Amino acid sequence: MNYVITGSIGHISKPIVNALVAANHKVTVITSNTDRVAEIETLGAVAKVGSVKDAAFVTTAFACADAVYLMIPPTWKTDNWFADQQLVANNYVAAIKVNNIKYVVQLSSIGAHLRKGAGPIDGLGYLEEQLVALQDVNTIALRPSYFFYNLFSQIGLVKQAGIFGANYGGTDEKLVLVDTNDIATVAIEKLLQLSFTGFSTQYIASDEVSFDELAKALGEAIGKPGTPWVTFTDEQALQGMLGAGLDAKIANGYATMGASIRSGAIQEDYWKNKPTLGQYKLADFAKAFAAVYNA
Repeated sequence: MNYVITGSIGHISKPIVNALVAANHKVTVITSNTDRVAEIETLGAVAKVGSVKDAAFVTTAFACADAVYLMIPPTWKTDNWFADQQLVANNYVAAIKVNNIKYVVQLSSIGAHLRKGAGPIDGLGYLEEQLVALQDVNTIALRPSYFFYNLFSQIGLVKQAGIFGANYGGTDEKLVLVDTNDIATVAIEKLLQLSFTGFSTQYIASDEVSFDELAKALGEAIGKPGTPWVTFTDEQALQGMLGAGLDAKIANGYATMGASIRSGAIQEDYWKNKPTLGQYKLADFAKAFAAVYNA
C-alpha cells in the first residue's frame, strides 16, 4: 500500500510513519522543512518538500496514494485563520478527487461537530464537511480531546502569578484530555486496517479530570500544593495572550475556543459518544509537567 502522511514527523505523524514502514508499506511524508528530509529518509520514508497551501504541490504529492493521513498544520501569524485552514482543506480535497484516493484518515478535533464558534477547531470542522461530501471515498475523522501538552503553557503563569488558569473551568464539567501517543495508536490502527467505510468519526481521549483535580496534581508535582485554578473572563484571557506576544487573530481564536470549552459546547458531543480511554493519565502528565517546570 502507498500512504501519504501530512504533518511532517511531529508528535503524531512520526509514530504513524514508523508503524507503516515497519509493516512494509511505501510511505511518503509531506514536510515544509528541508531540514526534516534526512530524518524522514532515515525512517524509511520518502520526503516531499513543499507547502500544503500550494494546490499543485499537494495534488502531485498525493499521486498514487491508496490512503492519506490529513492534518491541517498550525499557524502562528495570520490575517484570517479560518481562510488559511480552508485553503489547506480545499487543496486536500481537490487532490483526493484528482488522484481517486479511496481512504482518508483525518486528524480532526473534539468540537468539530459545531462547525462554527470554536476558534481554531472551525477549520477542522470545515474539512470534515468537505470530506463528508466526497463520493466513493471512505473517511474517518479522528476527534481527539484537549492535548495534555497544551498545559505546558501554564508554566509561565504559575511562575509569574502563582496560579493555573484560563477562560474556562469553574464548572462541574470535567476537562477531557489526550496524549499524542494515544492518538497515534488509534490512527495507526485505522491506517493499517482500512476497514472503515463511508464517513465516520471517532473520539480519542486519555483522561477526564476536574479542574480542581488538574490543579492539585500539577501543583503537587511541582512542589506547590494548593496552587488554584482561576477562571478568567474572556477579555482577561485575550489580553493575557496579547501581552505574551501572540498574534491578535490567533489570540482571538484561542479565546473563542476557551469560551466554548467553558460553555460545554465543545465537549457536548463527546459525552454522547465516549470512547474507551487511552493509557496515559493525569498522573503521568504531572511527572512530565514537573520535569519541564524544573528544567
